[in-house]
Amino acid sequence: MARVTIYTREFCGYCARAVRLLKDKGVDFEQIDAGMDAARRKEMIQRANGASTYPQIFIGNEHIGGCDDMFALDRKGALDVMLGISG
Repeated sequence: MARVTIYTREFCGYCARAVRLLKDKGVDFEQIDAGMDAARRKEMIQRANGASTYPQIFIGNEHIGGCDDMFALDRKGALDVMLGISG
């Protein structure tokens, strides 16, 4: 299964939705709270090519975007493929 990293912040509804989808799929992921940590926020923005909204999600080294982007991939059936989940 692919390595997933998600940068989040507290009280973020989009972050909660994204985390819930990953949990529902049984995916192990690293959640990094970058909301109040300037160094982690800078790291997130650099990795996400300037994107500064929450969450920012990575599968392996590939930046897939935010919550809406991940749900769009899921609707197309591409998310499970990227995550290495067999149907």
